[in-house]
Amino acid sequence: MEASFTTWVSVNTVFTSHQAPQPPKPLLAVAFGTADAPNRLALAADAAWRLGPRPIAQWLRHRAGLALGLPQRGLRGAKAVTGTFLPTVAPPAPPGGDAAVLRAVAALPERFDWHESFDPASPAIGFDLFRAGDVRPVWEASRLAALPLLAQAARIDPAGGHLARAEALLADWCAANPPFRGPNWACGQEAAFRALHLVLTLALLDADHAPPPGACGLLMLCARRIAATPHYAAAQDNNHAISEPAGAFACALVLGDRAAAARHGRVLAARVARLVAPDGGFAQVSPGYARLLLDTLSVVEWLRTRHGLPAFPAPLAARASACARWLHRLTEPNTGTTPRIGVEDGSALADLSLAGPQDARPSVERAARLFAGAGADLPGDAGCAWLGLSLPTLRLDRPARWQAAGSMGWASGRAMAVLRGGRLRFRPSQADLLHLTLRDGGVEVLRDAGTGAYNPPSPWWWAALSGASAHNGAVFDAAEPMPRAGRFLLARWPSMVSVAGGLALRDQRGNRQTRKVAVEGRVWTVIDDLGGPFRAVALHWRLPVGNWALRPDGVSGEALRIDITADAPVTLRLAQGWESPCYGQIAPAPLLVVEGSAPLTRIATRVTLPARAA
Repeated sequence: MEASFTTWVSVNTVFTSHQAPQPPKPLLAVAFGTADAPNRLALAADAAWRLGPRPIAQWLRHRAGLALGLPQRGLRGAKAVTGTFLPTVAPPAPPGGDAAVLRAVAALPERFDWHESFDPASPAIGFDLFRAGDVRPVWEASRLAALPLLAQAARIDPAGGHLARAEALLADWCAANPPFRGPNWACGQEAAFRALHLVLTLALLDADHAPPPGACGLLMLCARRIAATPHYAAAQDNNHAISEPAGAFACALVLGDRAAAARHGRVLAARVARLVAPDGGFAQVSPGYARLLLDTLSVVEWLRTRHGLPAFPAPLAARASACARWLHRLTEPNTGTTPRIGVEDGSALADLSLAGPQDARPSVERAARLFAGAGADLPGDAGCAWLGLSLPTLRLDRPARWQAAGSMGWASGRAMAVLRGGRLRFRPSQADLLHLTLRDGGVEVLRDAGTGAYNPPSPWWWAALSGASAHNGAVFDAAEPMPRAGRFLLARWPSMVSVAGGLALRDQRGNRQTRKVAVEGRVWTVIDDLGGPFRAVALHWRLPVGNWALRPDGVSGEALRIDITADAPVTLRLAQGWESPCYGQIAPAPLLVVEGSAPLTRIATRVTLPARAA
């Protein structure tokens, strides 16, 4: 039996709700608040217990502050920004990268849509971020990533009017986004990213020691917005807790308040110590969010050294170095792609190399030079040249076997595998525990479904992309192992331990899976030992788009051959699944489903890659 999935993606279509089955009703009910109250309460209590007292206490402080109107009071009396934002003359540019910068500037829109369908006049505190659609694209534009690009262009082409264009962009943004109104002031983290890009722009123009009045005014507003909801950021135990003190540090630094900068630096270092493990594993097990973490830390570290401030408290530098090494292991050296693991939204902060969200190499290179005293895969990186970062003699390596908080990996030649899992200190974002990604060269031959969107156009995206069947693992009795307690919160986390060669999991129903991985040359072997009270089990292997021939014992295609053996009868079928090739899109994708029933206790998957990597 042969099935072709090639044409599904070649048309590059974004699929909507009428083209896919609906997910189970209980999943939708919990995710969107329509489940019965006792069930919602039980799931919320379970999730709170697993999160632990610290984030729950921070969340309660945030909610109490909202009830008392504290954030609203802190944002009262804000005045519109006046005065110029940028200098009128740019310093000379470093050599290289001129054509790419000017092409990127030419591709910028004449004018940005700062709000799309969101109301720009509603108060930012309490703003409904989900009623009018997905706010993520709106936030992306208002991070003002165009500013450092225009500063680069101004240094390359002084007569090109780029500084005037950047000045007009800032004036337009401020006019369209009055202080603390609308979606772009609704989140402290977005104010932080906006501040980081503005401060980086000022530094590229040698104006960060004496900023023009308009820039100072906007940075003061950003600092006030960050300060209004600090407990919300801390409660998240994710990128918010890092980005917001980083943005506050940058604001205080450029505004000349070194005492405040030092205070924010101490908070930042403490957050890094909590959320980044000594082995480099980040609380959000996601290459995309690890990149955003490194980009954020790299910007503030460069600013710190530029302004001659003392080093950030330990262990910030050591943990950033470890995270850079972790991301380097996952980054394909020739393309910069990283495997889809966890949630990702295409963020690329301070992208001076113009690599875009699909190429993580400049982020790794920059962080490695700043924190590890080493280079990575881009010795001639243009972004590092803009920052004046010299190339160290040392290079980061890629070990054949490694383990970090939340993941472990193997490498053999140009092939690399990552196994998701480990002791859960922080909330998982998807039901992806024991998911295995296998990449051969630049092709993910066993893959994750991706993210989709934070507020997708149809609810079925959630189950299609974040549920257990959207990952390469076992699903017992067609039931989700972690029901949703909220849009971004899962309950009933499984317990996990490390074992020789892999990881073991036990879910809340008592079902068990132990996954071990071994590699010899171009052959990868995955052993799944199963146990517990389950009646049926389905093992999923998500495949790349292409032509696949189903056999009684496996499947064959250009990218790989899979052979399945088991200690009890199993049936194999090719099915249509879904994947998100980038944020905001979803498309059909093939998967191999291996189905069996108790007393099945072992499934062995042998993956043979072609003689040469793709």
